[in-house]
Amino acid sequence: MAQICLGWLAASAALLCGIFWAGCNSSQRQIGPDEIPPTPVTVMEVRPARIPIFSDFAAQTYARDMVEVRGRVEGYIEQWLFKPGSEVHAGQVLYVLDLRPYEAIVQQARGNLSQSKADLEFAQHQVSLLQVQANLASAEANLLKSQQDYERLSPLVAADAASKQDLDAAMAALKANEANVRANKAIVDQTALSTRTQIEAMKARVESQNAAVRTAELNLQYGTIRAPISGRIGDSLIPVGGLVTPSSAQPLTTIVPLDPIWVRFKVAESEYLSWRKRGENMLGNGVPLTLLLADNTELPSKGHIENSLNQVDPKTGTLELQARFPNPKHTILPGQFGRIRLQTDERANAIAVPQKAVQQLQNMQAIYTVGPDNKVQMRAVTTGYRFGSMWLIEQGLNPGERVIVEGQLKVRPGARVNPQPYRAAAENHAAGPKAGE
Repeated sequence: MAQICLGWLAASAALLCGIFWAGCNSSQRQIGPDEIPPTPVTVMEVRPARIPIFSDFAAQTYARDMVEVRGRVEGYIEQWLFKPGSEVHAGQVLYVLDLRPYEAIVQQARGNLSQSKADLEFAQHQVSLLQVQANLASAEANLLKSQQDYERLSPLVAADAASKQDLDAAMAALKANEANVRANKAIVDQTALSTRTQIEAMKARVESQNAAVRTAELNLQYGTIRAPISGRIGDSLIPVGGLVTPSSAQPLTTIVPLDPIWVRFKVAESEYLSWRKRGENMLGNGVPLTLLLADNTELPSKGHIENSLNQVDPKTGTLELQARFPNPKHTILPGQFGRIRLQTDERANAIAVPQKAVQQLQNMQAIYTVGPDNKVQMRAVTTGYRFGSMWLIEQGLNPGERVIVEGQLKVRPGARVNPQPYRAAAENHAAGPKAGE
């Protein structure tokens, strides 16, 4: 019985040793290349396309029609009727000065005008002229009577029916009345001239008083300072109780219109000449501009170049361009920094790949492609313009080739892969340039 057990144990030990050695030998056996499962990767087929080229330029917003609010008359501020940073409308009351001095001047000017009108009315009635004209009429009546007396006595004296003394008296009275008529006519002419002069002078005085009243009323209106334009108002630089003077170097406040907002940016002289050489006129041809803000967000509204300065800055070799952007919500303020993006060129039959497909290998850039046999090949490429998440390939790729976009870190040249189509969201071709070449 003991011998049977020992034999069974020996047989079991031999079986276990055989299994162990078989396992060791199998683990040392090399696996052939054809037995390695292909690595899954995502690929895209390169297809030529028309790609617009955009350029970015440093820019700053500004308000072209900013207005300084100033006082037109002197006075002390009694009321301050706006909140700094708020929107104001043209004609809105901003300040009210002490109006009492100007109200008194208006009353005085109106009183002077009334007195001048009364004097003019008195002059127009021509009382003195009427009186001298009445004297002239009386003198002419006396002259007529003297003439009649002389004519009646003359035949009587010739017929010795009247004394010559009476005729001499009638002659003397006739000459005296003729002289009196001439004198009264001279007085009438002089009085008429004097009256006309007085009337004209009174009319001029009335006009002058009318102007004085209008000036006083304007000064009274200027005592209430209103917004000259609509826009966003700044802080008040003179408090309530402060003195406002028309000649002050410091304005009361400022108002900036925010819609539209203006943007200035500079382009290099070489780029400007390149546009001209290609026959492109960026001014006034409706080229849409995109404004990128400091946080890389885009202003929803597109702008357009309106004008440029008349010379190149010799210090920087740049030309300043000025663009206008709609800003209906007043979200953009003057003085903000950003970037202007505009299309400056277009490439036909261009090849572009996602940026993550490009590998940086020391001093070269490379892309992994998949051949017809699903084996990996490495291609040295030359990259150019970047837009969105895409990279323009200048050299190294041909249309129809399959480029590995994801999974290239798990493969090596010559390895067999399992390609799957690359699916991505639509690339933003309107994005501006990122450093390319």
